[in-house]
Amino acid sequence: MSGDGDNAGGTGGVAGSRPAGTRTEREPAGAAPAGQARPGEAGAAADTGTAARLQKLFEGHRLTPTQRRIAHCMVRRAADAPFLSSVELAELAGVSQPSVTRFAVALGFDGYPALRRHLREVAPTGKPGGTGSVNEYQQAVEAEIDNLRQLAAALADPSPVIEAGRLFAASRPLPVLGLRAATAQAAGFSYFARKVHPDVRLLDEGGTMLTDRIDAAVRAGASALLCFALPRHPREVLDALAYAREAGLTVVTVADSAFAPVAHHTDLLLPAPVGTGLAFDTACAPMLLGRVLLESMCDALPDAQARLEEFDAKAAARGLFVE
Repeated sequence: MSGDGDNAGGTGGVAGSRPAGTRTEREPAGAAPAGQARPGEAGAAADTGTAARLQKLFEGHRLTPTQRRIAHCMVRRAADAPFLSSVELAELAGVSQPSVTRFAVALGFDGYPALRRHLREVAPTGKPGGTGSVNEYQQAVEAEIDNLRQLAAALADPSPVIEAGRLFAASRPLPVLGLRAATAQAAGFSYFARKVHPDVRLLDEGGTMLTDRIDAAVRAGASALLCFALPRHPREVLDALAYAREAGLTVVTVADSAFAPVAHHTDLLLPAPVGTGLAFDTACAPMLLGRVLLESMCDALPDAQARLEEFDAKAAARGLFVE
């Protein structure tokens, strides 16, 4: 579930994608019972591997908004995807069953059965006792470890993060947006960013004042906006990002998936998967990606080290910390 009490499941993707998406329900009709592995599923590691294969499969295809919703659903349910019927997938994605068939054809298959057969053929083989030997809390931790491995693999190409850091360093002020479940990530980034950046403005409240605060940032000279967007995705986040781009800001978004709804309103999308094994989503990867972006911004700020040393000296003089 998300931080707002709604399960939306998340798996990251490839930076720079622009597909739209939708949320999914708690469990697909074909899901395996809790604690029991499906045939061809090796726990969280299998989920991550299947998600990567799905991303590769979808790349290079021009998909309609409805087909992107289906793709988004399949990425989030990566481990279940090879076992879902077309009816089950349609229900999860909130589309019609014929739309699922057209989606498979758009990917180059004769129909959905051929697509599902392909996914089963390339699915990783499960390890004996892979999920049955650990409890649900351990499974959630292991899933987050795999999410971090997926993030590490994505960071093998650091150029998107380096570009984002330069954009943040050049933006004075730097507005940072995060609503509902993403508030903690936005607040954490802003707290540390203020130690090295001269003007960071946290946008963590929605409503009619949000656009006013974006306007104020633009008038003050802002050139970029950082957004943390986690499921379930609030509609006002999409509206705010669209408004920010219309106002001339370059939007950089950390989202749970390259197929997240915010993708269409983002100039640079940086995916970081969320865990869905507990009652509420876990967001270790988005949090860590935020710290990576901080590091990149520090590298682009020539006076970052001097500001940190100044803060440390003042903190020591005030006895701010006990250690």
